[in-house]
Amino acid sequence: MKPIKVAIIGVGNCASSLVQGVAYYRQNNSSEGLIHDKIGGYGAGDAEFVLGIDVDARKVGKDIAEAIFAMPNNTTVFMPNVPATGAKVMMGRVTDGVAPHMTTVGEKGFIVADAPEATKESVVAALKETGAEVLLNFLPVGSQDATEFYMECALEAKVAVVNCMPVFIASRPEWEARFRAAGVPIVGDDIKAQIGATIVHRVLSSLFAARGVTVERTYQLNTGGNTDFMNMLDRQRLGSKKESKTEAVQAMLATRLADENIHVGPSDYVPWQKDNKLCFLRLEGTQWGNVPMNLELRLSVEDSPNSAACVMDAIRCCKVALERGEGGALIGPSAYFCKHPPQQFNDDVAAHMVDEYASVAALAAE
Repeated sequence: MKPIKVAIIGVGNCASSLVQGVAYYRQNNSSEGLIHDKIGGYGAGDAEFVLGIDVDARKVGKDIAEAIFAMPNNTTVFMPNVPATGAKVMMGRVTDGVAPHMTTVGEKGFIVADAPEATKESVVAALKETGAEVLLNFLPVGSQDATEFYMECALEAKVAVVNCMPVFIASRPEWEARFRAAGVPIVGDDIKAQIGATIVHRVLSSLFAARGVTVERTYQLNTGGNTDFMNMLDRQRLGSKKESKTEAVQAMLATRLADENIHVGPSDYVPWQKDNKLCFLRLEGTQWGNVPMNLELRLSVEDSPNSAACVMDAIRCCKVALERGEGGALIGPSAYFCKHPPQQFNDDVAAHMVDEYASVAALAAE
């Protein structure tokens, strides 16, 4: 089968883990670590990276396979010898994609390239010339204007989108309607991790509800040392991120909590943690006879590899949708792979929806 041609906005840690992973699975032909081995006949090694878009001087102009290892990326290197892709990283559009404080912290932040910024015309042309089929949005949290700029480009170029970050596109009716009208599929918004803070918090919330325990208070505190956490030191950029993560948990509770009884969101930047993310969860509730109980959990994960399996599945679902001529938000995949989808479902239900989608796609591939 022909590879799925993928373009990436933001060649950071998440892009690094994904590109390394595709090379790894192409070389090893393994299904270990994957949610789905095949979707529509496509495996995890069947992506071809044809275009990168970034604004950092250490990445612009380089092959994607080289750019993924440039500073300030600090994720785990598990595939050090990624073959050259032949695809370069082009200069993107800055707008609000770079927080001001991120340009003042030396090599750990962004060093904006001294090059002409991309225009809508240049991005659309690049997408068309490379034959990109799926566009991944890995921009930093708070990049509202930049995300909307690239979404306009995707619509014009007729390229499917996986919106991995919490600017609401697939979950906003006006944007979703535009993708549907254009016949362009989108999975969004805000990618979940394979086993991360949000999915664990949702599952525990569902467990409490299923076992008759009333959740009265809960928090989720997260720390990390990558550029994502450094970016989020600007609390003004956190509005949609906190909403996305909070609503993902609220949707699984038997009774919605008052704002003062739930706290979900990034907590602090700890440089030496690098791409390791620590999550501290607490749920307080009452059970039989109104007797109190609580649960505390500590989760440690490499943040960027943790999202790659979900992104890879979303890419393949978009490819299947393109082959079927489907446009608009993919409801099941968005619900299963994203924190803030157009429609929230219990994760077991969403998983079944994706399995059905993959099964139908497998039959079509045969």
